[in-house]
Amino acid sequence: NDILDMAKLEAGTLSVSPEPVELHSLVGDVQQLMQPLAAVKSLALEVKVGAALPEFVVLDGTRVRQVLYNLISNAIKFTDHGRVTLDVQRVDGEWLALAVTDTGVGIEPATLPRLFQRFAQGDDSPSRRHGGTGLGLEISRNLAHLMGGDLTAQSTPGRGSRFELRLPLRATDEQPAGFASAL
Repeated sequence: NDILDMAKLEAGTLSVSPEPVELHSLVGDVQQLMQPLAAVKSLALEVKVGAALPEFVVLDGTRVRQVLYNLISNAIKFTDHGRVTLDVQRVDGEWLALAVTDTGVGIEPATLPRLFQRFAQGDDSPSRRHGGTGLGLEISRNLAHLMGGDLTAQSTPGRGSRFELRLPLRATDEQPAGFASAL
């Protein structure tokens, strides 16, 4: 799937489909899918959603999930103890920030600039413990750009990493198709 997405990105045929999304439901779906992976490694998977966020937002829920799955999967892969946190907040009034933070191995400062390049990985030694194609972060950043935002990384070796997906915050009163209110 990563290779197909890269080919579509290069050809300019990968598109995003913004529509009304219930934000808590999207975050809950991500947590539910990723929780078993964290549990296998005895890691806490925490989710925090800011109170200042609207209930419904306009974004491409499928692509946001794809980016979050990639970021959380990487965080779990490179964390042997502690926690992985997804923190969703409003930033500067007009941005939706979805930050994935871990207590993992961290990334060397010299490696950070290469993370979003094709086939680049944090540990490129022949004895790498972690698999992967090295495409996920490049695809994720390209998706962020397609959605009008960005994906950034900060890290401290031995202390963990923080990846933040920042997207335009477009609140709506329109409910997603098939949304059933709790009333």
